[in-house]
Amino acid sequence: MTLIARLRILLNDIDPQPMRHIEVPLKIRLDRLHEVVQAAMGWTDSHLYEFRAGGAGWGVPDPDGFYDGPMPAKKATLQKVLEDTGARTLQYVYDFGDDWDHSIRIERVSEASPGVTYPRLLKASGACPPEDVGGAPGYEAFLEALADPDHEQHDDMVSWSGASFDPKDARIDRIVERFDQLAKKWSPRLGKPKAPKPTP
Repeated sequence: MTLIARLRILLNDIDPQPMRHIEVPLKIRLDRLHEVVQAAMGWTDSHLYEFRAGGAGWGVPDPDGFYDGPMPAKKATLQKVLEDTGARTLQYVYDFGDDWDHSIRIERVSEASPGVTYPRLLKASGACPPEDVGGAPGYEAFLEALADPDHEQHDDMVSWSGASFDPKDARIDRIVERFDQLAKKWSPRLGKPKAPKPTP
């Protein structure tokens, strides 16, 4: 029996606030959950990240061991973190410069639905801010400049963001496409059939 966790992800401190309702296997490794959050929110996975719960952190450890960083995300599962910490909400921080702070709430755990592939998107609202926009304050300034044609940075922000940025558009089609790619990447590979041995 495969158990599925329903998660509500909120990107804190920005308005309009992006929200995603998704489902993932309860036994998903945290490095894979990171990929799911990246796909769900619309980030480009070009910065470091860390999950935090119960006073502990999981992410990409320092390869040289110079500092006590997070524990390896690829060696922990969502289920194990919940069991060990008793947490129902994880903090997920992405890009330690811009400091994007997400809350991931485990809303319920249930059996997998037959014929459904995971991760699965249930609902999405609000756009992901552009990468490297300068965190919540930079995003607010970006939206102000974008909305006001007379703003001194309006033209720069339009050309920088590609002129089509809509803070309310979650780009659901893109999320579904990226989830499908992850599901295919993680599906068990069927080995090639072995050639029969020649008879003597």
